[in-house]
Amino acid sequence: MSDLAAALEIVGSRWALLIVERLLEGPQRYGDLQRELGTPTNMLATRLRELEAAGVLTRLPLRHNTRAYVLTDRGLALGEAITALGRWGAER
Repeated sequence: MSDLAAALEIVGSRWALLIVERLLEGPQRYGDLQRELGTPTNMLATRLRELEAAGVLTRLPLRHNTRAYVLTDRGLALGEAITALGRWGAER
């Protein structure tokens, strides 16, 4: 498997990069992610679990039994790629 194929196994699924893009702005709670992205809740839960298992993000405990999601160093490393993809998408 090529390096690109390995990367796409992790972030190539629908919504994955959009979740990472939101988390580049800082920690986000589940409800905030769902509202901002408009992602179906079952899909968001699945993607968050997949990204956490891949070491892209982690959960932070907050008060009142809630959690926020935050990027790990591995997730933060996607910032340049996401910016470049955004620029590429703007060139229509």
